[in-house]
Order: sequence, then C-alpha cells, then structure tokens
Amino acid sequence: MANLGNMYGPNFTFLGIPACDLEKPESFAGADVIIVGAPIDSGTSHRSGAKFGPQAIRAGDYLPHDGERPHLSMRVDALKELKIFDAGDLLMPGGDLTASLKVLEEATELISRAGAIPVILGGDHSIASADVAGIAHHRGMGKISMIHFDAHADTGESQFGALVGHGTPMRRLIDTGAVRGDRFLQLGLRGYWPDDVTLKWMRDQGMRSYEMTEIHHRGMTAVLDESFVTLLDGCDGVFLSVDIDVVDPGMAPGTGTPEPGGMTSRELLEAVRRICLELPIVGIDVVEVAPAYDSADITAILANRVVLEALSAITLRKKGGTYSPTRNLLDR
Repeated sequence: MANLGNMYGPNFTFLGIPACDLEKPESFAGADVIIVGAPIDSGTSHRSGAKFGPQAIRAGDYLPHDGERPHLSMRVDALKELKIFDAGDLLMPGGDLTASLKVLEEATELISRAGAIPVILGGDHSIASADVAGIAHHRGMGKISMIHFDAHADTGESQFGALVGHGTPMRRLIDTGAVRGDRFLQLGLRGYWPDDVTLKWMRDQGMRSYEMTEIHHRGMTAVLDESFVTLLDGCDGVFLSVDIDVVDPGMAPGTGTPEPGGMTSRELLEAVRRICLELPIVGIDVVEVAPAYDSADITAILANRVVLEALSAITLRKKGGTYSPTRNLLDR
C-alpha cells in the first residue's frame, strides 16, 4: 500500500490539510475523512490522462492552501471542524491495472475499518470496482447503496475483451454482490451507449438510471427525492461516485470521453450538497479529470469544489445543523 506522496508531480496535500501515512495508523488516529489519490488511467477506452487527475484536483483552487475553507452558505469549515487527512497517491503502476485496483481495494477497506470516510481522487472510473468493494468488505456485501453521476452507465460486460476498465466497474460491483442492483442509481446518462443487451442486463438487476433528459423535464429535486427512498431502503450507507463527464463538456472539457448535453456545474454541486447533507455517506470518489484536455483548469476547479462541497455538507450533517437555500444569506 506504499505511496509516493503525489505520484506525478510535487508533493502537496488537498488544500493544505495534514498528511498521513496509511502504513502508520497513528498518523490518522481519530480521522473523520481520509483523502487518497488513485492515479491510474490504463482503464480508459478513449483519451487517457486521468492519472494526472489527483494532482490537478488537489491544486484546483485560487485561495491559499492553508487548511481552512469556511463555506459561505452552510456556515461550516470542514477542513477545521473535521479531522481530515490526505494520504497522498497510492502507488498504482499503469502496467498492471488489476494489481493497482487491488491496492486501492485494500486501502479503502483499511480506511473504512479505521472509522473514516474514504474520499478517492481518480483516476479513471475503473477505480470504482475497487474502492466500493473495499468498503463493502468492512460494512457488508450488499449493505451499501450507490448513487452514480455519469454520462455513461459503465455496466459493460467487458471492454475490448478485458473484464476491468472504466466501462465495466458497475457490472463488477453488482456481479460480486458488493452492491445490490436494485440499490444502484445512476444520474445523468446520455449519448449512444450502452446497447440493448447491456440495457436489458441493467433492467434485470433492478437498476434505476435517470437519463439527462428525464432529469431536465422532472427536475433534480424530484429525482433526488425519489432516489433517496431507494438508497435508504435496507442499506446502512451510501457511496457517492462522481464522474466529472456528467457535467456538460462546455463546463468540464478536461475529461477522456466528453458527451454533450450534460448537467451544469451548479446542478452537480447542489446535488452533491444535498446528498451529503441528507444521506449517511460512507465513501466518495471523483473521477475522470484529465488535465491535458482542460481549459483554464475549469474541470479541475470543479472537481475540487465537488470534494469540498461534499466535505462541507458532511460536516453540517455531523453537527446536526440545518440548511435552507432559500433564506437570506445574511440571516443564516
């Protein structure tokens, strides 16, 4: 489970929070959250480059990396009020995707058993098959529900003949029993895949997939209301997986498989906020940030804010606080 600090570039932590070493439990004793990088992109099917995502997400902020971020509307500072550590990047050599995913699976199980929430910075989406599995080994197979933001279903039986890749992780999780298909929700799907055979498999598992057009016509509030009922039925915790390509490429161009017609960055951030305020989150990953295709760092900045929004909402939930988006900001 060795790491190299940041595997590709200078060694610094997410917004200046304290570092820890997963091989030294005393370095993260009492942690509420542990951030870890999964710098792998050998699971991509189109444009690679997501292995540089963890570095870009950590750096994606114009403010000083001083270990504090007071949230304007929720009135909390997650980085000061929670015990959050950054374990750096796991050593994930691109030549062996299966071995690299095993390293991640062991790391998330360790973090979960330590009583902390793992927040994984990807990396391509193949990592979901490992990070969720690690938590399931601790919390129980089928005891975690999943809410998955993505343009793509990632439920392929194989990818160019391989069972592992960023197009297959959700099928692997369901096939192994780590997550029940009828407790697996997807938001933001669009485009020209998967095919009918894969869609039939998804129906047979009891999955619920909200196409982007359905979200547009019904509204995100109604979709989340409906989703929460399913996510909390018979499961002890929820894993949140965010593929940055769920956002329209006009707002998030820095990704390997961009698909037009996606969410706005505001819609994603507000959804993440509500999910982490109202649901018992046991793990998060943010994936598919590929800096080489970014424009003015807007994708990396968005991914950074997805993580920060989630942490802020988790903080308010832990404090038992309330939040009303319609009240005057200065009266909260």
